[in-house]
Amino acid sequence: MKTKVNKLAVVLALLVLTVAPAFAQSYQVDTNASTVKWTGKKVAGSHHGTIALKEGELEMKGNQLIGGSVVVDMTTIKDLDLTDPEWNQKLVGHLRSNDFFGVEKFPVSRLVIKKVESKGGNLYHVTGDLTIKGITKPVEFDSSILVTGNKLEATGTIPVDRTKYGIKYGSGSFFSNLGDKMIDDVFTLDFSLVAHQ
Repeated sequence: MKTKVNKLAVVLALLVLTVAPAFAQSYQVDTNASTVKWTGKKVAGSHHGTIALKEGELEMKGNQLIGGSVVVDMTTIKDLDLTDPEWNQKLVGHLRSNDFFGVEKFPVSRLVIKKVESKGGNLYHVTGDLTIKGITKPVEFDSSILVTGNKLEATGTIPVDRTKYGIKYGSGSFFSNLGDKMIDDVFTLDFSLVAHQ
């Protein structure tokens, strides 16, 4: 009887060890240690700044990213290149207005990871759904992901075509004779995420 119990214990232990890695592990994004930097270009130059993360969760199976989502607090948009307080305030106010992100009505944006393909090593190609101003469109980008113990670090750059989200202000794709006031349709989001189990 004792032998049967021991054999059963061994079988159960092996089963647990075999099945356990198949379950997804959840990593909560540390919003204080993570950053999102935006860059927007125009004929006359460019502007850049930051946006704070509100929350996020990444799902891993072993060392493979399989899903997750990140929520950005659009009310925290900052510009970091204009040193004149008045011009800085004007730009940020304009970005928060309905011409751009309509922050009062749409205070958050969200990225939901839908598909992840390994490119070898720590590099992944990520496809997700990005929601801005209540409009959801697919985006694709590469991300480097490193897991060390209970800590996950992810970096990458997401190109975003703002016109797909109804943000057409200063777009040469919709307006002519803009001259040096034309603003590129695509802006970029450079992210550096830190998450913990």
